[in-house]
Amino acid sequence: MALLLTPALAQPGYDWIVVLGAAQYGGRPSPALERRLEAALHLYQRGLASRVAVAGGKAKGDRYSEGEVGCRYLRQRGLPKAALLCEGESQNTYENLLFLKPHLSGRILLVTDAPHLPRALFLARLLGLEAEGYPVPGEYPLSYWLRETLYRIWLYLGLRPFPGSFSQHGLKSLPPDALGNPGTPAKGP
Repeated sequence: MALLLTPALAQPGYDWIVVLGAAQYGGRPSPALERRLEAALHLYQRGLASRVAVAGGKAKGDRYSEGEVGCRYLRQRGLPKAALLCEGESQNTYENLLFLKPHLSGRILLVTDAPHLPRALFLARLLGLEAEGYPVPGEYPLSYWLRETLYRIWLYLGLRPFPGSFSQHGLKSLPPDALGNPGTPAKGP
């Protein structure tokens, strides 16, 4: 099973395009978030899915969440409000997917940086989501590829999702339904 779905292979039939969080600065998308949003916009315009979810919370001291900045960006470029789902509480990739899970159904197409995509797909599948991926092209530093490789090794070893990530965000353990089927509504945040 291929972990990456190359852009040329992305075909219509997804229920959701999911843009994973990246930084925003004062209400404007960072270059990384903007690349992801532009890719999602292009995929939406090609008819790959009729709905787009944008995930990402606020960093300490921020006025805006990544999710709300991303949704505003897409609305300004013509996506109807009814086609958007904005998640603004998550603090990492795992939470992006966990907090969106109750709202997603069917096939989803994850949109994120190429180095980040294999880990994002692993986490989506861990949560029982039917996910494929769209790697946003770019020139990514070797350190980014290495960090993502180490994160994936951590996950493959069964140490999930990251050391201390639950307690940092007020969670004591995986929510009981986190590994349930994607149609099961979450009982948490």
